[in-house]
Amino acid sequence: MRDGLDEKDKLIIRSIQGDLPLDPRPFLILSKKIGIGEEELIKRIKRLKEKGIIRRFGATLRHQEAGYPQNAMVAWNVPKDRIDYVGERMAQFKEVTHCYQRVRAKGWPYNLYTMIHGNSREECEAIAMELSEETGIEDYLLLFSEKEFKKTSMEYF
Repeated sequence: MRDGLDEKDKLIIRSIQGDLPLDPRPFLILSKKIGIGEEELIKRIKRLKEKGIIRRFGATLRHQEAGYPQNAMVAWNVPKDRIDYVGERMAQFKEVTHCYQRVRAKGWPYNLYTMIHGNSREECEAIAMELSEETGIEDYLLLFSEKEFKKTSMEYF
């Protein structure tokens, strides 16, 4: 157990690194496959998260299957002294599924990125305009997805 993980921990990570079962109690199904109780599975996942072995536990939106055929990454040029406020405000919009601050690259003024989803390009543009009006950030660029090449979770074990 040199890496702090026992064999059950590795089985748990292996079972949750992909898609969870589409069931009201997905952890019950997984716990039965692993051979432990549902409560123990959840307790171990929480412990792995507390120890920093699992950094985050999230869901990936397959936006086309959810009824949103268009998406756009919006790059925003936000003054450094407003980045926290603007990022937190934009992240509150239900149409925003990701919101990240990045270091500005040489020759690229944008430092905040949001992923928005809509039924059309025009709807995505309208959402971006609403975000702009809400925050006062007028310098932004919409980058529409043309083709999805990969959407999978990292596999460790």
